[in-house]
Amino acid sequence: MSDSSRDTARGAGWGSPEPGDYRGLMPARVEKLSWLDPRTMWPARNGVLASWFGDPTGRTRARWVEQRRDAGAPADAVVRRDDPDRFSFMVIGDTGEGDEPQYAVVPGFLKASQGSSFAVLASDVIYPVGSLDDYGTKFHRPYRDYQAPIYAVPGNHDWYEDLHGFMRVFCDAPALTPEAESRRTVRERLRSLLWHTPHKGDEQRLEEARQLRSEPAQQAVQPGPYWAVDAGPVRIIGIDTGLLGTVDAEQGRWLREVSAGDTPKILITGSPLYVDAEHHPCEIEGGGTVDDIVRDPSHHYVAAIGGDIHNYQRYPVRVGDRTLQYVVAGGGGAFMHATHTIPPVSVAGVTEADFRCYPLRGDSLAFYSRLYGRRLRMRRFFTLTEEQSMAVMAKRLGIPPIRSAGAPVRVTWRHRLVAALLGAGGRRGRASRLRLPVRKAYTQLFSPGSATYSPPFFKSFLRLDVTPSSVRLRCFAATGNREQEIDPPVEDEVVIPLPGVSGKRSGRSPVRGASSARGTSSAQGTSSVRGASS
Repeated sequence: MSDSSRDTARGAGWGSPEPGDYRGLMPARVEKLSWLDPRTMWPARNGVLASWFGDPTGRTRARWVEQRRDAGAPADAVVRRDDPDRFSFMVIGDTGEGDEPQYAVVPGFLKASQGSSFAVLASDVIYPVGSLDDYGTKFHRPYRDYQAPIYAVPGNHDWYEDLHGFMRVFCDAPALTPEAESRRTVRERLRSLLWHTPHKGDEQRLEEARQLRSEPAQQAVQPGPYWAVDAGPVRIIGIDTGLLGTVDAEQGRWLREVSAGDTPKILITGSPLYVDAEHHPCEIEGGGTVDDIVRDPSHHYVAAIGGDIHNYQRYPVRVGDRTLQYVVAGGGGAFMHATHTIPPVSVAGVTEADFRCYPLRGDSLAFYSRLYGRRLRMRRFFTLTEEQSMAVMAKRLGIPPIRSAGAPVRVTWRHRLVAALLGAGGRRGRASRLRLPVRKAYTQLFSPGSATYSPPFFKSFLRLDVTPSSVRLRCFAATGNREQEIDPPVEDEVVIPLPGVSGKRSGRSPVRGASSARGTSSAQGTSSVRGASS
């Protein structure tokens, strides 16, 4: 097995002399997507409008679901597969920018996914607005050699054109018929005037794109934007959190229904429930939260995996006599959200010793210091080596460095200042609480904004190997360098016990109790890799 970022700097992708072969998979012309460009931001305005004038996605979603049921989709939105009790599936989130970081994931993904039964895309399949015409270069082409079905849950960007592209591709649904005119409030009229409406899309272009994934083994038509998949001994449930990260009342009722029974369950969501050392339980219209459903012991969830944030994080949360694994898996292709801005973890009983992230905070700080050294033309001042970044983050977090240098690294005033300017998280207390708004502003304002940078990209994806007694979850890295393409390193690994079930998908057997994930901490469950996440 190749070195990971926890082992060596070379394992993290630093200093690799040979770029990967992923460029050969890309189209001849690639449009660079910049989130600093008003031409990108203006079509993506619907999220802001929904927060100002009311969110219409619940009503639109209900119309999509009704259309699919009228077309013959199962009323319970459950896909019943015939996978054996031992099978594997992949999860990859926030993929579709269509540029180098997305395609850099593909070679390692194809290697690590061998023998898997299907894949799930978790959030933001297509950037910037989920346009139907973008699916060829941002979905069909990159995954054309993956010889298994792909299911998906939409993210907020897929909703910027009212989910039209997503529903056409994943559900084979025609466009919605226009709604009859009705009396609308002033807020609704204002929203309608400014709303970005769906682009019709080029059907011939879509048909040509579909030929790239036309093998019978690759086909899947899912029931709608939210669904459940019964596979082997588990039920995988995908929910749609729309534009604002919430669930409408109808979907909430459905979620409670498909969560009942003692079959072990894994949630896939467009909005993670734990992220950046904070709890986001995801409200359900009419009362309650998604996390209430996940935590209910009668529902037998073992993990909740969400996209939206473009990195990897894992929180093993103790709930009663079991440990739930809350995972962020949004490193599939979009620009990298920083991990060095995450403060010391202390949430729901999870501490730095239990928490895992990729990239490591030190590598994240080194990445951003190089990025802004170039952008601001201040490389000599801003740029920190990976060893310096590891050392300064360890000092700020109060933990030992994960990947120590050969010789001790002295942290200077410049290292500390650059880390502070780039929003690095520090020890908790009054000062860190005061820094929280600054950290959030940094995360929004100083993200890379475009893929105008070079490897290592610090992308990631998951493989889950299911047996009747456990789920083995592994996070693989993709850096854009050839070494990590040939042998994708495992950055995190955890074995999740499954509650006992007397028969395949019986939904009736008594639960014999779930224990925590294996590792050095029986209370929290830890992965097989070592150390915290500096």
